[in-house]
Amino acid sequence: MKEFKPDFNRLKKVLLRQGEPDIVPFYELYADKEIMEAVTGKPLTPETLVEFYYKCGYDYVTSDMKFGYKTYRNETSDTAKLSRGQRDFVENNRGMIETRKDFDAYEWPTVDESVASHINQVIKYMPPGMKTILHTCGGILEHVMMLMGYVPFSFALIEDEQLVWDMFEKIGTNHVKAIKTCLDNTDISKVGAVVMGDDMGFNHSTMISPEHLRKYVFPWQKKVVDLVHSYDLPMILHACGNLEAVMDDLIDYVGIDAKHSFEDKIMPVTEAKRKYGNRIAILGGVDLNFLCTSSEEEVRQYTRKVIAECAPGGGYALGTGNSVANYVPLENYLAMLDEGRKMGVYPIRIDS
Repeated sequence: MKEFKPDFNRLKKVLLRQGEPDIVPFYELYADKEIMEAVTGKPLTPETLVEFYYKCGYDYVTSDMKFGYKTYRNETSDTAKLSRGQRDFVENNRGMIETRKDFDAYEWPTVDESVASHINQVIKYMPPGMKTILHTCGGILEHVMMLMGYVPFSFALIEDEQLVWDMFEKIGTNHVKAIKTCLDNTDISKVGAVVMGDDMGFNHSTMISPEHLRKYVFPWQKKVVDLVHSYDLPMILHACGNLEAVMDDLIDYVGIDAKHSFEDKIMPVTEAKRKYGNRIAILGGVDLNFLCTSSEEEVRQYTRKVIAECAPGGGYALGTGNSVANYVPLENYLAMLDEGRKMGVYPIRIDS
């Protein structure tokens, strides 16, 4: 097998559905710090971040937009083999902003050039051919729900419509401004795409009604996509949950180029490729639960099936259904990549 050389053009070809590249590229939203340190054998720095992506065979490296909000969080013990001690998660029952008084008193962050600090550190270490994908570190709905708490937010949708309007206006305006500031304060030639993570669904339905998504969320997501497209960059949406009721909105109105995050119990990535692959690129989809609970050989067989069904015709990149969390067995993650390198050479061998 010839030596891997990163070439973002192959992933760009996938994102824009311009046919089959030379090999199936890899894509992840991110990998946890513990995974990257285990692969590189070094503490995580911007330089070793690039080393991880290069060593694993990615054509890009993820960089984070340094912008966010103070929210309530909960913690629990991290029982993963590559444990970080404690793992935090979102507080759903209360929020920093539940009332108009809270909104007015909240210390809103300032958008300035510092939002580009991480991307500018990362691009210094990228080898030729590699570009960075800017991770916006959260999305429109996610930030509103995390600031308000999912339960208070749900009540506010009915009881305080003006507060909800103002929350989306504030978050949406900040998000668009932060992305623009980030792209304006880096070497844009080193940026390959932008990804926004905005989880919007449960296993069975959207987290709020499709009507509320269309009213509050999609117009701001569209502004983000339009901004990214104005820089001639593809826009990737990472969104967990069952979004079948609004996929047409995301494709035809919001205008995303690619969709990431798939679960077998909701819609297997192979089904998503058949259903939406002629309209958007499909990314990842090796089910995270399967990856965590199966043997290495089972992971290899599963990966071969996904490639055989998703890769022909292009418009597909291999990866997990969500992210490389620290509880994913390292040997299974590496087996998925290894199988991708073996089988993901065009033309795809369907009988493999």
